[in-house]
Amino acid sequence: MLNYAVIFLVIALIAAVFGFGGIAAGAVEIAKILFFVFVILAIVSFVVSLLRKK
Repeated sequence: MLNYAVIFLVIALIAAVFGFGGIAAGAVEIAKILFFVFVILAIVSFVVSLLRKK
């Protein structure tokens, strides 16, 4: 699960770079939403993995 969250975070970062940079002006809102969704998923995955180790 952690691997998927990291992969999706990287995809969201790439989408955010394209969206925020003006290359795809129509995708700015989608990139922002994906960015924040995958950041939240990555944080949740890190917390869950830390809690499972204990």
